Amino acid sequence: MPIFGAHMSIAGGYYKAVNAAADEAMGCVQLFTKNNNQWRAKDITDKDVKLFKDALAEKKIGHPLSHASYLINMGSPKTELWEKSRDAMIVELQRADMLGIPYVVVHPGAFVDSCEEEGIAAIIKALDEVIAATADLDSICLLETTAGQGSCLGHKFEHIAAMLDGVKQRDRVAVCLDTCHIFAAGYPLGTKQEYEATWKQFEELIGLDKLKAIHLNDSKKPLGSRVDRHEHIGQGCLGEEPFRLLVNDARFQNMPMYLETPKGEEKGETFDSRNLATLQWLMKA
Repeated sequence: MPIFGAHMSIAGGYYKAVNAAADEAMGCVQLFTKNNNQWRAKDITDKDVKLFKDALAEKKIGHPLSHASYLINMGSPKTELWEKSRDAMIVELQRADMLGIPYVVVHPGAFVDSCEEEGIAAIIKALDEVIAATADLDSICLLETTAGQGSCLGHKFEHIAAMLDGVKQRDRVAVCLDTCHIFAAGYPLGTKQEYEATWKQFEELIGLDKLKAIHLNDSKKPLGSRVDRHEHIGQGCLGEEPFRLLVNDARFQNMPMYLETPKGEEKGETFDSRNLATLQWLMKA
């Protein structure tokens, strides 16, 4: 069966995210290793590392995943922001490596006032420099599929394929697919036929071997809206069927899948718990 988890808060320490995932009986966890809306980062101490790794072992939580800062834009045509983004991505990988986190998910970037081709070229150049600077690390970058808001790249499988094919060391970059994002980008998943057609495109252009993680999110906005708004599983425009197909797909039976659905609690039950229960019910439906 798939390995279900969620993005959890690191407030109070990295190990708190692990404990929160364990409290929900999850098998994996995603977290930020720094404030995602700031460039600066507080140093990770040896104590932080020990507490985090001990919690993973004690709680039997696997596949820890880091999500990079939303400020990073490796596709920027502005030299200062591009360099700042490249350097920030290096730091993200260094921090993940300290904690023993194998992958760091990042939104590829936006071309702003340039064009798709120039934006993709800028991302490839940044990735090459990031990879060269982190050659001694185990942690690598996962390019996330995007909804395509504004000039954001990564909403077409062709974009991701071009980035992977363009880097000098293809084995040092892989992919994280987000269900809400690809749906909002225009990839239908609602029927068995649509679901299979979308995955066929992914496999032909990118390759299933490059897929290392999946973000599980329903969408508040309709197919092709190119608007990134997450909704609870089965309660958005995607509905239950795409998730039923996904969690029962033999190709992804050992794939870590992370909820990024809205947080909260109602009647003593967390929304994470409800979404997890929905996924588990869909496995039997």
